[in-house]
Amino acid sequence: MNSGFVAVALPIALGVIMFGLGLALTPADFTRVARQPKVVLIALACQMLVLPLVAFGLVNLFQLAPLAAIGLMLLAAAPGGATANLFSHLFGGDVALNVSLTAVNSIISVVTVPVITNAAIAHFGPDDGPGSLGVQFGKAVQVFAMVLIPVAIGMTVRALRPAFADRMDKPVRIASALILVFVVLGAVASDRSGLSGDLPGIAAAAALLCAISLTVGYWVPRVLGVADRQAVACSMEIGIHNSAIAITIAISILDSTEIAVPAALYAVFMSPFAAAFGWLISRRLRRADAPELAATLP
Repeated sequence: MNSGFVAVALPIALGVIMFGLGLALTPADFTRVARQPKVVLIALACQMLVLPLVAFGLVNLFQLAPLAAIGLMLLAAAPGGATANLFSHLFGGDVALNVSLTAVNSIISVVTVPVITNAAIAHFGPDDGPGSLGVQFGKAVQVFAMVLIPVAIGMTVRALRPAFADRMDKPVRIASALILVFVVLGAVASDRSGLSGDLPGIAAAAALLCAISLTVGYWVPRVLGVADRQAVACSMEIGIHNSAIAITIAISILDSTEIAVPAALYAVFMSPFAAAFGWLISRRLRRADAPELAATLP
């Protein structure tokens, strides 16, 4: 599979994924944010401020090569993925909050992802490395048009044909996952030289970023007084990144498979990590509820 095919197929995969997200959204998902601003602001602060700092620390801890460092920072800046809704549902989270956070975060990331990635390139980038997103702003706009336009189309379909949107939700999710796996594997196969000898360090950094993201996403809101169901939603939203966006920017804008490697590895870790974290939190909540339940029994 050559790099030209990957460059064409990856935006299509991203479009399918974001269309699927749009099928699950309504205008109420955006207006709902105004009714619970505290939890939304906490979640967005974790996503946009805490995670880039965590990623920066991991880059220095594992002494990642410049392109891998840029890739991890790009990944940390990427918004939450649609799969967060599923994991939130499985483990008792506030799914409506997940949907709202995903919608708002996807729009805000049009600004935050280029800014954070540009800063990473300025700090870590080698002299002969890829150009910054700021220089290629027009191309960055094209990528985020691939994010927002399919979302808008999906929302329109839901508004006009809600029954059809419900029927298509599961097939589109399955198709988007399969397409993304196929294209990521193709991207790696097309440029094996992009996989440096630093792969174990990149994998460890991506795994730790995933674990820390899930933990920060739950405990920071809880410490600040957010209810458990909403904290679970925040955890899944912050821990499950839209790696497709990071991979698309790495390959389509920065023309680097190596920058895409952290996001590809993160995509491997995030589902089992989210499932394990959700199970642990569920056990904790059951233990916390047990004394209260026992007190109500005769």
